This record gives sequence, structure tokens and C-alpha cells, in this order.
Amino acid sequence: MARATPVAVTGVGFLTPIGRTLQAIDDALFEGLSMVRTQVLEIEGLDPATLAVASCDFDAAAVRSASRLPLDRGTAMALTVAREAMGQAGFASSELDPDRLGVFWGSGIGGCASFDAAASTLYVDHRRIRPTTVLTVMPNAAVAEIALHFTARGSAIGYACACASSTVAIGEAMHAIRGGLLDVAIVGGHEAMLTPGLMASWHAMRVLAQPPADAPATACRPFSIDRAGFALGEGAAALVLESESHARSRGAAVSTVLAGYATNCDASHITIPNPEGQARAMRAALRDAGLEPRQVGHINAHGTATQAGDAAEASSIHAVFGNTVPVSATKAIHGHLMGGGGAVELILALRALERQALPPTANLVSPDPAFDLDFIRGTAREAKGLRYALSNSFAFGGTNAVLVAGLVG
Repeated sequence: MARATPVAVTGVGFLTPIGRTLQAIDDALFEGLSMVRTQVLEIEGLDPATLAVASCDFDAAAVRSASRLPLDRGTAMALTVAREAMGQAGFASSELDPDRLGVFWGSGIGGCASFDAAASTLYVDHRRIRPTTVLTVMPNAAVAEIALHFTARGSAIGYACACASSTVAIGEAMHAIRGGLLDVAIVGGHEAMLTPGLMASWHAMRVLAQPPADAPATACRPFSIDRAGFALGEGAAALVLESESHARSRGAAVSTVLAGYATNCDASHITIPNPEGQARAMRAALRDAGLEPRQVGHINAHGTATQAGDAAEASSIHAVFGNTVPVSATKAIHGHLMGGGGAVELILALRALERQALPPTANLVSPDPAFDLDFIRGTAREAKGLRYALSNSFAFGGTNAVLVAGLVG
């Protein structure tokens, strides 16, 4: 099978509940250390609810932007990680043609904190809201702020595909670079939904795990026989993608690449996933990468720990790979980051490639016997010779998105 030209990853930046340094990320990832905690949701007129959440230690008010507008918490996260990723990529100003630099970014909702605050100001306090509210809340606020900061005059596009948002953004940027439309792209996603209105909305949907009083970190249990939903998280991650020729021309160090991507839609139900659609997406991503299923050494599953979600994904993975490829899911340690989850989880898949080790799925003590897969659990597994990993993102609305990452050399 012919392989398409891979796209180099030359920088990453991340802000997650499990840490802001590679050491912290690796410690949590390979030890299966969950940062899920409890938070009591208190809204006047409603009974208090204890929720499982995974929050970030982050001061959004300290972030300043080129627009000089007040920033939503999520947008502040996005701008922060984009700066870090570009800093790690190590560009000199002369190496960037602004017309060939793009921004591709994903978020499921956008300015959650700003919208909640505006609604409270208007309907509770009965005061006028800020004239900048629309600019703070709009879904492409992060895209605009990143483009302004880096004078990116190429494509600047925001993607809102629920839980697949940042995965779609990354994959579409990869195709734009492959197609010669751009040399460099800042890609990724964010989500900051730990606001009263959004937490109440997810709680009403009954997909959030109830945290055990004595062990809240065990609330989220992907692929477990006793799985009961996910923990709501927040965070952001950015990657710098370059054509290999552009990266080589400036002497950039490249250890990992994006090799394949595909997206499709189930078009069958707005919340219930379809295993056939997911399997089609995985097969298409493999074709895009020019790989056979046997060449993939690790699957980073979407793994939300919901009854329907895990059942569909287990079925789709088995349809494509059988039970021969090791599978792990990381939402148990960092929560469900919604539109930002795909970007964070891709970085975690890259860590597995670079460390040549496969992370365990935290809290997976008793896998559902209906799932015939090789789950990594308990402890990390050595994976010498690991070359390719696949990362899944499957969303409400039926959007499926899959990335294939590879190791250079």
C-alpha cells in the first residue's frame, strides 16, 4: 500500500489536569494516576450535586492577548499552549512566511465561562453586559487570538464537532500541508466547561460518573464491566505541524509525524454511536497512512466509560484489528476534555511512541467480558519497536475522526 507523505510534528504545548510538564504528563500517563476529584455544583433553587471533575491549575486572568480584549478561560488556555508549542518549535522570525502559516483549532462550544458570566450578569444581576461579549464568546475567538499573536495570514479555521473537534482540526491541517497550501500550521483544541451552566447541562444528561465518596479518582472506568460515565475535564493542547521539507530546511529536529487521518459521519443517531461508522473511519485513516492494521502497535481509544460509547468502540476496534492490537484509554486520568480531548490524547499517543511504552487504562480492574480486546491495565507495557499509534475521537452528532501518528527512524 502506497504511503502518503507524513507531516512533521515540531512543537507541542499543553495544559492538562495531569500536568504542564512532560515529566508530570509521563508520571500520570504511565502510572495511571488519575487527577479526577469531586466538585459540588450549587445553583440556587436546585439540590446540590457532587460531580467528578478534572480541573487545571491555571490563572486565565494573567494571560494578555494582541487584541487586548478580555479572554474567555478556554481562549486563554488556547493562546497559552499555542505560544508554548511555537516556542518549542524554535522558529526564527525569518523562517515563517505569514501567508503560509495557518491556524486550525477545535472546541466543542467555545466561550463557556464568558457566556455563563454574561447570562448571570443579565438575568440574575440585571445589569448590562460587556460590549465585547460576542467577541469573547464566539467559537472562533481562540483561532482569531492565535492568528493575531503570530500574524498567521494563511487559513484560520475553527472546528466545532463536539468531542472530535480538535482531532478534525489537526487532520484537516495535515491535509492542507500535504496539499501544498501551507508550510506550517498551529493546530489543537481546548475546552473549559467547568462552569455552573455547562456542568448542570451534562449532569442533566446523566452521562457523568458519580464519584465514590472514598475514592473519587476511580469515578471514570473505561471499558469496565461497572463503567458508569465520565468525569468532566478542562484543558488545551497545541501542536506545530510542518511539511518535512520545511522542517528540514531550517534544521528542525523531528522525532514524530502524523501519517494518516480520516473523518466521516454515522448519520444514524445524534447521541448513539455506530460501530460501522467508527470502523470505516479507522480503515480510511489506515489507507491514508498507507498502513495495514498489523502495522499499528497501539490504539489510544476514545474510551468515555459510558455504556453505549465503550460498547460501540470495542466492537469497531475488533472489526478492524481483531484482538491483536493493545488498547488503552486515558480519560480516566484527565477527564473528558470534549473538543480539546483529541489534541491532548494525540500528544499522549506521541509520548507512548517516544517512550516505547504503552500506558495502562486507569481503574480498569474488570473489563467487560463482552469486549474481546487486548486492554492494557494495571501497569504500563514495554513496546520496543513501536512505530505507529492510532488515536480515536468519536463525537455526538455522529462525527468520527481518527489520526495515525508515527515515529521517525
